Amino acid sequence: MNLPVVPPVRPMLAKSVPHVPDQPDEGPGWVYEPKWDGFRALVFRDGDDVRIDSRNTRPMQRYFPELVDAVRSALPQRCVVDAEIVVCRPPGHGRAAHLDFDTLSQRIHPAASRVRMLAADVPASLVVFDLLALDDEDLTGKPLADRLAALDGLRLTGPQVFATPRTTEAALARTWFASFEGAGLDGVVAKRTDGAYEPNKRAMLKIKHARTADVVLAGYREHKTSTPQAPLVGSLLLGLYRQSDFPGTPDRLQFVGVASSFTQARRGELHAELAELVVVPGTPEAEDHPWADAFDPAAAATSGERRPGAQSRWSAGKDLSFTPLRIERVLEVGYDHMEGDRFRHTSQFVRWRPDRDPSSCTHDQLEEPVSYDLADLLPGAPGTT
Repeated sequence: MNLPVVPPVRPMLAKSVPHVPDQPDEGPGWVYEPKWDGFRALVFRDGDDVRIDSRNTRPMQRYFPELVDAVRSALPQRCVVDAEIVVCRPPGHGRAAHLDFDTLSQRIHPAASRVRMLAADVPASLVVFDLLALDDEDLTGKPLADRLAALDGLRLTGPQVFATPRTTEAALARTWFASFEGAGLDGVVAKRTDGAYEPNKRAMLKIKHARTADVVLAGYREHKTSTPQAPLVGSLLLGLYRQSDFPGTPDRLQFVGVASSFTQARRGELHAELAELVVVPGTPEAEDHPWADAFDPAAAATSGERRPGAQSRWSAGKDLSFTPLRIERVLEVGYDHMEGDRFRHTSQFVRWRPDRDPSSCTHDQLEEPVSYDLADLLPGAPGTT
């Protein structure tokens, strides 16, 4: 590619802060944007030649042929942009149009025929938030304010390639933070207006939702460095009860994610601490475990619900076996937001809750975000209607 900025380029990153920063009284200020929940992408276009790189510089254009066509239609002949690939889902089941990360993740598939089918059935969109190069000019050393002015000149208003909404009003950014989660976005990003583009540097701020939930401990996986002489817990497997669809039948314990950020010493302590709860395979107790079908990967994959033993394209080849535990312990975890009926990211252990009964840990405790229609942010995007 004959561009002033050529791949591979790692995207500029953000560090977490607890609150949306105020505008300073003097000097350069902040630009605030929604934090999109999709695949980060650096897009390089040189005529008909289009390359879409992931955040770790791996080409992704083969998975998104519809975006290659959209880039050729919407972006200048020679440019480089920083963006997010998202998939939108239409209103339904009491929810407005929203982002769907699970559907987006299905696009990373080895079969070209399936990629083509998904591209036609659930086309992706590209949300652009920075311009790194235009024609023969490298813009990465220029202030963000100049790059955004050049980006505005591209007039990216859809229907498949959009410039992200942004504001310089901190109050509006806080309103976005409180309301946009209903559209599937997971926070707000703040950028200095005088900042250059710094690849692979945490030069931006991100403000993400932080909540806690009381969850059931149902098992654990051993750490990859665990040995018989020094056993270590790698991750705790967490569940929440959901009311049964059939009167008179027990509620279902759904697998909602894991907690796994522990020190090496704590991993050993957890292994010893949980030993008395281990369910012995082949016993009636094991047969009655709520995730008994997860011990059979084939049954787990076809159960219709997410199970800790189910294989996916992300876990192919990994050992997903786990040690089941008696359903007695409750713990509090921190999480940012939900993706459907599970934690979108790994949760953080906060504390044990010996005062809580496992049966009281239900989906009802989770905070419901304010509903927001994604169609108001990306008008006309595929999937919003």
